[in-house]
Amino acid sequence: MMFLDTLHAFCLAQPERIAIELIDDPAKPPQIVRYGELEATVLRTMAMLRQKGVQPGDRVAIQLTKGLPFIYLHLATMRLGAISLPLNPAYTLRELLYFLQDAEAKLFFTDALSPNAIQELAAQAPSVQEIIVWEKGMGNAFERLIMPHRETDAAAIPLPSDPDATCLMIYTSGTTGWPKGAELTHRNLTANLNSLHEAWEWQNDDVLLHVLPLFHVHGLIVALHGALNAGATTVLLPRFEPLQTLELLVRRPCTVFMGVPTIHRRLVEAPGAERYTLQHMRLVTSGSDRLPDDLFYRFEKQFGVQLLERYGMSEAGMILSNPLHGERRVGSVGLPLPGVEVRIADPETNAPLPDGQVGEVQVRGENVCKGYWRQPEKTAAAFTPDGWLRTGDLGLREPDGYFTLKGRAKDLIISGGYNVYPSEVERVLNEHPAIEASAVIGCPDAEWGERVIAIVELRSGVRAEPEEIMQFCRERLAPYKAPRQVLFTSPLPRNALGKVQKSALRNACCQPSD
Repeated sequence: MMFLDTLHAFCLAQPERIAIELIDDPAKPPQIVRYGELEATVLRTMAMLRQKGVQPGDRVAIQLTKGLPFIYLHLATMRLGAISLPLNPAYTLRELLYFLQDAEAKLFFTDALSPNAIQELAAQAPSVQEIIVWEKGMGNAFERLIMPHRETDAAAIPLPSDPDATCLMIYTSGTTGWPKGAELTHRNLTANLNSLHEAWEWQNDDVLLHVLPLFHVHGLIVALHGALNAGATTVLLPRFEPLQTLELLVRRPCTVFMGVPTIHRRLVEAPGAERYTLQHMRLVTSGSDRLPDDLFYRFEKQFGVQLLERYGMSEAGMILSNPLHGERRVGSVGLPLPGVEVRIADPETNAPLPDGQVGEVQVRGENVCKGYWRQPEKTAAAFTPDGWLRTGDLGLREPDGYFTLKGRAKDLIISGGYNVYPSEVERVLNEHPAIEASAVIGCPDAEWGERVIAIVELRSGVRAEPEEIMQFCRERLAPYKAPRQVLFTSPLPRNALGKVQKSALRNACCQPSD
């Protein structure tokens, strides 16, 4: 069965089991959604989308604060056979315009934009037939939206039957050019969820504490879909707060927790963290960035549970994982998940390399996306002739099968668990009237994993202040992409072909953070 079939079956078989427990305000009782109620609300949401003209294959963009409306719209869109397009609420108008125009989205749901921004989007994104917006704090705005629609209006709509139809699009950028939409199919989602179900032994009585965003693979597929695919319970926290998280992990109690290294570090450093033990938990994972060795040991000493590090990407979901039972090797991302093939290959020839030799990590399996939205050339370049996805990451395989990553071949920066692509930031920097050229690098940071640093070459005779340039970027980029530091140089170091030598910049500019 595909994921949506499995979820539908759980909704019918266990209508009274709690699917989602939303804790929006710690001072108030949580909002409980049982599996039967989840089915009913998704059906009413489907009826609303159908009434607005959504057909199979249409793109529905969702830029909402983390909460129940996002989940209902996402599930309803996929169940209609349309394509869910989750978007970060922190995106600027400039970024949103690109995504909506490129995807040719039909509907756009948002609670993050001003009336002026909505007007500009409406004028410049002609494919969007309707922008549905409600202000934060409007309470039952979503309920009022679906109120006129009945479950029976959508109950007869069959579940999607084509496993190779795209159901979810996650935008991911390379180091050059504009972001591209990775097309994930029902088959991709189902294969990845089933392999995680087997590897991590998801149980029907699991309770997941969810503190991640819902607009990327980690929070949406690995965490939320993972729990729903097991018929388990998700305790949804819209905002991460360390002591509240520790209290809930113990008091609820929760059995599963997923985070990024920045989250785990904030947990161990929280005042009063020594009062808590997490030994009752069976699975605490770390991903989206490399887990520092010291944090692995500190977390275990502090809370009595070992972190499980894994590795994945937007185009393939989860790929490798340390074992649930067995050695969780420090510095390693573990073993291939069930049904997933992973190899280390020469990045130039794609020839497989022997154990212990560093090369490109390449992956093959039903979890791998079908390609990039309307970009056949980039799709072709991303796959080898024999069908392996080129991840762009460097690593090696140990003789016993464990994989270790050795760096990112394309200078990707990961800050606080979010991918930051230097070319995207450099493109904005180079629009500043004082900047002749720029280079963006990531430097080690104790809190964020890496911090974004811009090294700029000013135009002759022109002056600019670092804060002015950082503010310029903050107005045009999501906060996690904007440089945290600006350094000046003249000229930028380049090789004989004129390419900026970022390795030299990292050696010269990266100093330990305070």
